[in-house]
Amino acid sequence: MTNVLDNVDALAAMVPDGAMLALPPEYSFVPMALVRALIRRRVKDLNILTVPINGLAADMLIGAGCVASVECAAVSLGEAGLAPRFSAAVEAGTIKIKDSTCPAIHTALQASEKGVPFMPLGGLIGSDILNNRDDWKVVDDPLGQGHGRIVLIPAIQPDVAIIHSPLADRDGNVWIGRRRELATIAHAAKTLLVTVEAFQDESLLANEASAAATLPGFYVSAITEAKMGAKPLGLVEHYPADTDEIAAYARAARTEAGFDAYILRTVFGAQAAAE
Repeated sequence: MTNVLDNVDALAAMVPDGAMLALPPEYSFVPMALVRALIRRRVKDLNILTVPINGLAADMLIGAGCVASVECAAVSLGEAGLAPRFSAAVEAGTIKIKDSTCPAIHTALQASEKGVPFMPLGGLIGSDILNNRDDWKVVDDPLGQGHGRIVLIPAIQPDVAIIHSPLADRDGNVWIGRRRELATIAHAAKTLLVTVEAFQDESLLANEASAAATLPGFYVSAITEAKMGAKPLGLVEHYPADTDEIAAYARAARTEAGFDAYILRTVFGAQAAAE
């Protein structure tokens, strides 16, 4: 049975220091209320995996001193510009970076999903990224079919993955719509923590239309309600991203002092109390 918790701070308490934490991309279901709760908890030494890219969530965790390493295809605020605390940490060498690609990260998670130690991936041969990834192995076509060399990507199994969804039922089944990357994350991770806008009494698995877009509850370790839990990011068919707030963060976080003031206001201030 999925553990239904009272609030996001209780959910954040389930993320141990030093965990590998998988974050969904900005265009997907990002649990920003839970990210703020992790900062309030002062979690430390996280090894973040962006699936395959991230922005605001990763940048805030890095700026708050919660992160030891990041494996990513990119960390960016998109139209709001560079992710300032990520950029500053990379330049200062205060976090370890494992440079990856979108297909490589998905492939590594799919290996864990399938219970195999690695999976092959084409398209990386000849790229400079191979020079910086000693854990990726380039081999000749093992089947001898003349397809040339191929890269073997080791499986990645996150300790914890976190997502936010518009809806779940009382059994812990979670609606993810067309965001199939969330299913891969859930299948691969040891623990999945979910925040939702609302619960409904009727099972999401009760009819074909909703069941096809639902992550079964046996993948969900714990869940809690968090209204507007993706803000200031958007949530499909529920609310748009608050671009003014994201731009305000981008300006404030250009300096450490500005970032600290922003976190004090939005994580430890009135907004935190509302969550």
